[in-house]
Amino acid sequence: MPMTQVELETSLREAFPDAEIAIEDLAGDGDHYRARIVSAAFKGLPRVRQHQLVYAALKGKMGGELHALALETSVPA
Repeated sequence: MPMTQVELETSLREAFPDAEIAIEDLAGDGDHYRARIVSAAFKGLPRVRQHQLVYAALKGKMGGELHALALETSVPA
């Protein structure tokens, strides 16, 4: 069963409570999303590590309930 946009946002907000998060359903199927996450938690980390933190926040749902997630991560200006 696909992950809903609300479930995805809830998981991300739990992991990054300070973040600005924008989620877009790319295909309208609840299985392909784009997430833009701006969080101080990413400060000083390379982009790969930032994305690893996001995947860890999804607790194994990536590749199962969630098929595709295009990530854009950054720190606040």
